[in-house]
Amino acid sequence: MNFERVRLRNFKCYDEAELTLRPGVTVVHGVNGSGKSSLLEACFFALYGADAVEGTLDEVVSNGAEEMAVELWFVHGGGQYHVEREVKLRGDTAQTTTCVLETPEGTVEQVTDVEAKIASLLRMDAEAFVNCAYVRQGEVNKLINASPDERQDMIDDLLQLGKLEEYRERASDARVGVGRVRDDKQGALSQVESQIEAKEDKDLHDRLNALQAELAEVVDDIEDKRQDREDAKATLENAEGVVEEYESRREEMDELAAEIDDLAETISETEGEREALGERIRSLRETTESLEADLEETVAETDLEAADPNAVEARIEELDDEAEAIRERIKEKSVTAQEHAGTAEAKRERAEELREEAEERRAEADDLEADLEEERAALADRRANLEELDAEIEELRAALADAPVDRDAVEEHRDSVEEELTEARERVAELRAELENAEATVEEAERLLEEGKCPECGQPVDGSPHVETIDEDRERVAELEDDLEAAEERVEELAAERERAVEVAETAAELSRREESRENVAELIDQKAATLEEQADRVETLREGAEAAEEEAVEAAEEAEAAEAKADDARETIGELNGEKATLGDRRERLERVAELLEDVEENESEMETLRERRDNKAELNDERRERLAEKRERKAALEDEFDSAALEEAKEEKARAEDYLEQVKPYLEEKREERDELQADVGAVENEIEELEALREEREELAAVVDRLDSLYDEAYELQQTYADLRAELRQRNVETLEAMLNETFQLVYQNDSYARIELDGDYELTVYQKDGTPLDPEQLSGGERALFNLSLRCAIYRLLAEGIEGQAPTPPLILDEPTVFLDSGHVSKLVELIESMTAHGVEQIIVVSHDDELVEAADDLVAVRKDPTTNRSSVERSATLEAPT
Repeated sequence: MNFERVRLRNFKCYDEAELTLRPGVTVVHGVNGSGKSSLLEACFFALYGADAVEGTLDEVVSNGAEEMAVELWFVHGGGQYHVEREVKLRGDTAQTTTCVLETPEGTVEQVTDVEAKIASLLRMDAEAFVNCAYVRQGEVNKLINASPDERQDMIDDLLQLGKLEEYRERASDARVGVGRVRDDKQGALSQVESQIEAKEDKDLHDRLNALQAELAEVVDDIEDKRQDREDAKATLENAEGVVEEYESRREEMDELAAEIDDLAETISETEGEREALGERIRSLRETTESLEADLEETVAETDLEAADPNAVEARIEELDDEAEAIRERIKEKSVTAQEHAGTAEAKRERAEELREEAEERRAEADDLEADLEEERAALADRRANLEELDAEIEELRAALADAPVDRDAVEEHRDSVEEELTEARERVAELRAELENAEATVEEAERLLEEGKCPECGQPVDGSPHVETIDEDRERVAELEDDLEAAEERVEELAAERERAVEVAETAAELSRREESRENVAELIDQKAATLEEQADRVETLREGAEAAEEEAVEAAEEAEAAEAKADDARETIGELNGEKATLGDRRERLERVAELLEDVEENESEMETLRERRDNKAELNDERRERLAEKRERKAALEDEFDSAALEEAKEEKARAEDYLEQVKPYLEEKREERDELQADVGAVENEIEELEALREEREELAAVVDRLDSLYDEAYELQQTYADLRAELRQRNVETLEAMLNETFQLVYQNDSYARIELDGDYELTVYQKDGTPLDPEQLSGGERALFNLSLRCAIYRLLAEGIEGQAPTPPLILDEPTVFLDSGHVSKLVELIESMTAHGVEQIIVVSHDDELVEAADDLVAVRKDPTTNRSSVERSATLEAPT
């Protein structure tokens, strides 16, 4: 597995950062606190999320930000992968809002699924990742400081041996579970055998035969009584038919009597209605005679010769035509009057508008003349300003004559000095940090020397080969102090140079602004001169327009007076025509009265005719009703002759006898049915018991077979449990032997001296270091540098064992070392370089080291620089060098 690219947004001290990671040894360097370790933590977080965070999730979000995102692209097993995580702050807590893993097989979403997929790909969770591939800052001694049991659990989990223990425990649980099931089945078998014995003692088949015989007798009795009941029902139906027939005749006679009474009453009511219609006809005749008298008087008031409807209608039409002609003339005169009045009003309004227009033009001309004077004065001021700008521009050009670079290069020169000053300040910070570390080392060594102990291992000074390094450390302090003084002097020189460069850049910028202002002022002067000429022409045009508007206003007023006179003439004619129209209206009203009276007379005569027809119709209806009344009386008499009371009484007696039998047989049948149902239930119960007996016998055979199989399965589970335990012990021993060999190979490679012979790792992962004389040492007795190298060797050996596996090469994550030189002096750093080179030689494709040590930087295939801006406290990352890997 190789990391290819990582992208950060608002992760800890980073705003935006992106870095491509290449195969080989990559060293991430920078001053302390610049954010180097955060870069590796982002890769760890991308893979394992919250499990990779030591504190709370909100601590990885940059201060002042509301959200954070990390993306990691990596290659694993030949496939391309991309994982993205996004965290947002919601109130006081942080939540993962996006978690997506893109794989060659498809996309995996949601935190749980993504982390399960990552653990499956790498065959390790976050804790195993830290124990195997990621040596975090300050955790170099984690494995050696762990207890043997803790070390055993760590290594077993990495090598998947914990799975074998898990499988052994599962096999044990399975064996216990099978034993419980077997015991349960054995108990069930005993219970079934007891139930079979109890049922065989009941003689179920003899009891069934007796119940079936008794049931047959009851069923035959029920069938006999059921047939008698059917005969009684038939008799009942016949008797009911006769009774119903006589009852129907009696009802028909009663209905005929009621209908006869209703017809007689209806005939009487209709005769009364005929008399009322006759009274209405007489009243209408009297009203008609009165209307005819009014009609004769109204006709006399008109110019008609007689009350002829056609003549009335023709005369009304003639009057309407005359009135329409008058209305048309009135309309024409009204239009004429409106047109002349409108013309007069429009001309008056036009005259007023022209007078206002003339006044406005004169006022505008006056205002323009006043503005012209002010604008001419302003133009003179601008010309004076232009001369001042020319003088200032000459002064600025003279000031730039002594600049160290050309005018076009001043900004580039300033930026160059700024960058050089920043690098010089970073160098000062690095030297101060190194000086503090070196002084602390010397101070600790001097303290131990005073106490008579070695400054490296804490052992008695006598005979120790390490005492001489304190002089080298003191020389190193002196060199760092000289380098720091020179670096600080260089910072002061560059600060003065930067101040001069800033002044030159500001002068050049000011000159550009003045030149631009000069061009703008000159352009404005030319535009304003042209505008003043146009304004003078505009004043003359406005005064001429005002005179013309005054003349047009006088003409429009004269035309308005003429139009008003014509409108008055038209109004007078309209008054005369309205008088003629009123006279025609009176004549028409009298003719309309004649027409109304003629219609009333006609309506009364029509109504009298209708009433006569209704009276005749009612007479005809009464004749028909009298005929129906006679027919119903004849039918009623015939029914009374046919009615036989004796036959009706005999039918009622037969009906009562049949009902009495049916009422008596019903409870008998119910009793017999209950007896039959009880016998059937008893028969069914016995049959069920017989079926249960057969089922119990089959169940006994099945349970006996299951108990036999469970006995066999119990023995197999025990054998599997023992197999997993033996396999784990065998594999652990093989891994211990391989790990011990790799550990000795690695440790001897990086630490060759006359003090130590070998390292021993027993089956419980207990570590022992043997000196050349065979004396055993606990790893805790090693010096600080040796102990750190010992732990790094152990971690690298475990990494190799995991990578090579038992069955060949296995894909593993990059080997990540975060500040591994914290406990190493310069001599041990060289050994660390050899250790890293040996891991590369053993096939580790990608190693990422975080360090500011120069020797590690020089040994890198690829360099990444991390810097922090002191003003924003934000880090940035860039590739500072690219070296060719050795072939």
